[in-house]
Amino acid sequence: MQRSIRLGHCICDPKTPCPCDLLREKDVCLCAGERVQPTEGPVRLTHLVEKAGCASKIDQAALRKVLQGLPVSEDPKVLIGVPAGDDAGVYSLGNEEALVQTVDVFTPSVDDPYLFGQIAAANSVSDVYAMGGKPITALSIVGFPIREVPDSVLQDILRGGIDKMAEAGVAVIGGHSVQDREIKAGFAVTGLIDPRRIVTNAGVRPGDALILTKPLGTGIIAFAAQIDRCPPGALEAAARSMVTLNKVAAELMLTSGAHACTDITGFGLMGHLTAMAAASEVDVEVVWDDLPLLPGVLECLAQGILPGGVERNRESSGDHVSADGLEPVMLDLCFDPQTSGGLLVALPENEAPRFIARMRDAGMGGAAVIGRAVTPGSGRVTVRTTGQRCLLVPSTGGRQAEWPVTRTEEDPSMSSHGDEVPCCSDAVGGMAAGGRGVSEIQRRYQEFLKAVNQPGALDAHTKQAIAIALSVLARCEPCLKMHLKKAREKGFCQDEIDEAAWMAISFGGSPLMVWYNAHSKG
Repeated sequence: MQRSIRLGHCICDPKTPCPCDLLREKDVCLCAGERVQPTEGPVRLTHLVEKAGCASKIDQAALRKVLQGLPVSEDPKVLIGVPAGDDAGVYSLGNEEALVQTVDVFTPSVDDPYLFGQIAAANSVSDVYAMGGKPITALSIVGFPIREVPDSVLQDILRGGIDKMAEAGVAVIGGHSVQDREIKAGFAVTGLIDPRRIVTNAGVRPGDALILTKPLGTGIIAFAAQIDRCPPGALEAAARSMVTLNKVAAELMLTSGAHACTDITGFGLMGHLTAMAAASEVDVEVVWDDLPLLPGVLECLAQGILPGGVERNRESSGDHVSADGLEPVMLDLCFDPQTSGGLLVALPENEAPRFIARMRDAGMGGAAVIGRAVTPGSGRVTVRTTGQRCLLVPSTGGRQAEWPVTRTEEDPSMSSHGDEVPCCSDAVGGMAAGGRGVSEIQRRYQEFLKAVNQPGALDAHTKQAIAIALSVLARCEPCLKMHLKKAREKGFCQDEIDEAAWMAISFGGSPLMVWYNAHSKG
């Protein structure tokens, strides 16, 4: 501390003058080994980072530019290296055995530290599974704000990772840690593989079926949770998917005669699929309606709740993708950065039904055939829709495009905010289920109210705020009570609710302020 004072600058952080604000306010000097006791209680990990999960990774286009021109190993024992752009590297040991190696680190996609550690481990071993290898050892890698967040959080992250690695049969034999403002965790994983049975991303053949073994949407759901707008139950479903190992899928892939494989992570479905198609010199077709989805994903998509990684992934691989009959927001789903996503497996079309059945028998019900390789080509991907799944999305010109929605096994309870009827419609003649006992005029009026409430050019969150303001302006107490309840269910904080109400008060004056204060409690 005395050295810092003499220099006038902190010896640990030269950008900070000495004495620093912390020393002045709390008489604590971090350079002298003193510590501020972190606040006790639950820590929301996703609120401590800018980008959640694999969305924190460098985008594909920027990475290609950085790697361009770098020297590559000329060692003949390197069977698969950087130029291949595959999921992991492979190094021959001779005697019909090789090492398969990978490393993966990212920020939290969930708030629970133990769960985050499990997801980091499952994501890290996935690259070895995608190559057809068997992971055997791992080294942990963590970045952590050690003096700002309780030590117990880091301990839980590591414990979660070690437990998940044990489930995979992988020994964690060491690790490395750095002090970082953002929490990061991952593992460097080493596995063994038979050089004659390596499954690369370059073996897709025309006619192959493309199978995705886990549902999509982890990036969308993680972002929705980060901004407190996640549909009920969606984050829990996403977490269950992310902690699930790709071990079973990899084992079944090998016994089903797979021609190629890659795992779907930060570059999104299109990023990894276009790379696979280009490496295999084939053009492929994907059916949007057949994509397996996590619960709540379509609801978020309709409201425009998309992480920034979608734009970055579209910029990186969008030139190789064409859409047939899809609204832009529907295609956005295909660029969603995934965390601990499934394997994308290419295998003979006649093997696909058996593979799917075996996956379901093993408890992996999210696997689905999403398309096929059509012809030799340059790696073009065409995404089309059959119209079986639908979504209310904002369209150009302020109109809405409506596509039929299919309720899937993965998302049996999925619903649209457009199904909600405003409270005032309940008061019109006492509406009964299905419109029984309600006049034709009332029925049509209620349908009109439903249509008005559906997300369109304005998303559901904005319309809910407007509903609060209009309820206050109309001095309708039942309306206000119902819309306050709906707003809180959608994740509104009290400041957002009050600000919407004050928009009405600014028009109605002091009497409205008195009315709102008297009727907004509860």
